[in-house]
Amino acid sequence: MLAPLPVSAAPLTDPALIDNSVAAFTGQPIGVPGGATQPVDRRLRLASCDAPLALSWYGSAQTSVLVSCPDMGGWRVFVPVREARRDAPAAIAVARGEGVTIAVMGDGFSVSQPGEAMDAGAVGAWIRVRTAAKADPVRARVVRPGLVELPVD
Repeated sequence: MLAPLPVSAAPLTDPALIDNSVAAFTGQPIGVPGGATQPVDRRLRLASCDAPLALSWYGSAQTSVLVSCPDMGGWRVFVPVREARRDAPAAIAVARGEGVTIAVMGDGFSVSQPGEAMDAGAVGAWIRVRTAAKADPVRARVVRPGLVELPVD
């Protein structure tokens, strides 16, 4: 008969992976307005996730990011986000419903195609865009009026 593995021997998700994923999702590092308020607690013992982590805004005010492991029996963590400064409203560079160029950029390549903005946003803001009327939206960063990018690491 096989003995179950001790909890300490089971592979775990590195909290730094969660921190990096939240920073990529929000577009801001930890401690900066718009980014996570602090690093994820290093004492967390979360099971390793075979699928890529799923991230989404939690709450209508977007004050937290929900990070979850989509594996069967996976886990979820709520990461609080520091409120972005509202000193002066940034000029809207892309309006909701506007046609945009969606550029996917990585090391040594760039691919672009036309799409539609589903949210309005200033330069640097992350908005939802889609490539066709029935396509699932993706999050992209506004580069300038009419251009959004999806960086690929």
